Amino acid sequence: MDTYDFSGKKALVRVDLNVPQDANGKVTDDNRARAIVPTVNKILKDGGSVILMSHLGRPKGKVNATMSLKPIGEHLSSLLGKPVIFAADCVGPDAKAKAAALKPGEVLLLENLRFHPEEEAGDEAFSKSLSELGDVYVNDAFGTAHRAHASTTIVAKFFPNDKLFGHLMQAEIDSVGKVLGKPQRPMTAIVGGSKVSSKIDVLQNLIGTCDELIIGGGMANTFVKAQGGQTGASLVEDDLLETARAIIKEAAEKGVKLHIPTDAVVADAFAENANTDQCAADAVPDGWMALDIGPKTIEAFRAVVLRSKTLLWNGPMGVFEMKPFQQGTVAIAQAVAEATSKGAFSLVGGGDSVAAVNQFGLADKISYVSTGGGAMLEYLEGKVLPGIAAVQG
Repeated sequence: MDTYDFSGKKALVRVDLNVPQDANGKVTDDNRARAIVPTVNKILKDGGSVILMSHLGRPKGKVNATMSLKPIGEHLSSLLGKPVIFAADCVGPDAKAKAAALKPGEVLLLENLRFHPEEEAGDEAFSKSLSELGDVYVNDAFGTAHRAHASTTIVAKFFPNDKLFGHLMQAEIDSVGKVLGKPQRPMTAIVGGSKVSSKIDVLQNLIGTCDELIIGGGMANTFVKAQGGQTGASLVEDDLLETARAIIKEAAEKGVKLHIPTDAVVADAFAENANTDQCAADAVPDGWMALDIGPKTIEAFRAVVLRSKTLLWNGPMGVFEMKPFQQGTVAIAQAVAEATSKGAFSLVGGGDSVAAVNQFGLADKISYVSTGGGAMLEYLEGKVLPGIAAVQG
């Protein structure tokens, strides 16, 4: 991206403008839109023009006015400080005419790609139609890099010599490289969230990389029960107790220090106004459920985080959306920020942990906050993402 000369070229840029909006179409969180600005500005500064393509929501291959990208184009115009031309479709006469008429320094936004079923099907003819709009293909949409869709993967084959990653995509790849490639030691992975089932592959991949592994959130209950603990009415995946034991055994064999909660904040119902108490993580009373890590665990986890040089955090420590059960997640977020200020490299990835650092105002104190939820999860599992392979291939 830094060395490519976009002068006089039309750059077809896949971005992720799948941003939340209110009932009036006003953008309520523009982090993803802001993240693409450096890529767009570099192309324009070189004397190129930009054709942006994105999806929004899940229109299931049909035109749906409530999922039009038009209002987002207006918001983008204010972020870029210049008009954004809008095409009423992403292929066909209007898109072709507007792309053909585009002058250096101008920006065109195509309508929602997913209004066409061919996008998610990865249709070759549809990809070719998209490719005919530009001279160079730039993928800057990490959030969809795990999908082999027309605009994220297939289109790249029509640009054998002119395909590259945008600044955002490159930053995502580089930051994961710092964690999974050759991390500074000690490297600690903090994995939370509600279920072990969604994180098995992540845990198994990380055991080969990290020095210390912290497990929190609802998934920790399965590990507590796997070691013979009483978990009351807590969320437990009984069919994964053997898997949890296998992960504990593998960590021990590979010399990875595994940290599981020793105490918990418990409630008699899954509700903000439930009665709460604290107890040992392996002695949760019948009818009660663990909804956050307790003070002793916070102290222990914090000490691990602060002695680390590389940190990966994926998944909250408790039900942080409810005030009585957010202390663990807040404490971990603060510890990661503190370790970062002392020179550690920190990567926060996955929807809930990203939401947490944003909610607690700590995003700017983390080395890198990923924009991709599912994509980041698959990357951490060690999978090859089709959107990355298509550009690198």
